[in-house]
Formats: sequence, C-alpha cells, structure tokens
Amino acid sequence: MRTRVRGWRWRRNPLRRRSDVVEAWWALAVGVLLLVGAPLAGAGVARWAYDGAQAHAVARRATQHHVRAVLAEDAPAAVPATPGGGRRPLSAPVRWTGSDGTARTGLVRVPAGLRRGTRIDVWTDARGTIVRPAPSPSAVLQQALAIGAFTAAGAAFAVSVAHLCVRRALVRRRLARWEHDWARTEPDWTRRTA
Repeated sequence: MRTRVRGWRWRRNPLRRRSDVVEAWWALAVGVLLLVGAPLAGAGVARWAYDGAQAHAVARRATQHHVRAVLAEDAPAAVPATPGGGRRPLSAPVRWTGSDGTARTGLVRVPAGLRRGTRIDVWTDARGTIVRPAPSPSAVLQQALAIGAFTAAGAAFAVSVAHLCVRRALVRRRLARWEHDWARTEPDWTRRTA
C-alpha cells in the first residue's frame, strides 16, 4: 500500500528537486486562478456588459414610443417552412396613427393565425419608423450572465492549457535531468565504461 505525504514539495528533503518546488508553487497558483481568478474575471466582465447594455437599453427606451397598431389583413394560418427545414417569421401589414396625427403603415412580425383588426403593440422611433423594442431588464441580465459565464469558462480553459504546458515543460526538463544524471551514474552501477 502506498502512502501519500502531503506538502512534501515544500519541505526540506534531499530528494526534492527544484522542479518539484516550481511545480508545487505553480499548482497552487493554478488552483487560486481557477477558484478565484476565473470567477472574478467572469463577474467583472458580466458587470461591465450589464452596465453597458443597460445604459444602451435605457437610451433606446427614451427614444422609442409604444403604439397600438391594428392588423391590416389576416396573418397566414401556418408558418411557411424554408428549404432548410426551419421556419421563417411571419410579417403582416399594420396601421397606426403617429404622434403627429398622420396615418402610418408598416410590416411587423406577428404570430400565425391573427385576424384583421387585431390590436398589436408596436414601438416606433422619433421619425415614426417601426423598430424593435428595447431589451427588457431581464433580457439584459440574461445576456450579461451568459457573457460572464463564457468569460469565466474561457479564463479557466486558458489557465488549464497554461497548466498543461508548464507541466509538460517541467516533466521534459526533469526527464532530461534524469538522463544526464544517469549518464554520469550508470558506469558505476553497470560496470560499463562510457
């Protein structure tokens, strides 16, 4: 049965090599980076993305106007399929009265099967053009959390790849050192001459 001694790389030991100490400190740094650094990077980027997207959404909401439009004709009952197997969104004409009192028309996405005369919520800009509504606070939060999660995962992946590269370099150096030491020691053990 094999006994594992914890922390042997930090203790004074005649068999301890310099690469063992470097590997021990590197493993500690990798652990800290994975457990603290990657989550902090993800949280920081998520906060930055949330603040930026929230400011953009507030600015968009300030320039948009909510309008109740009326469907000008019936929407198709079924969504037509595209050649790739997906479904394309339905667009139908709507009409509404602008803030200046003029009658306006435009195309908006609608669910299948709506009847003519159905009221639909539409958002317009200062010129009266139909625009997509500004993202809701929950959509902004979801986007920021996704960006933060991908950033944390990317940081953890980068640290893991760096860890593998450093470990490989340390093992290569250790094997070269062992080869060098064995070349000096082998003649004494095997009674062969170099």
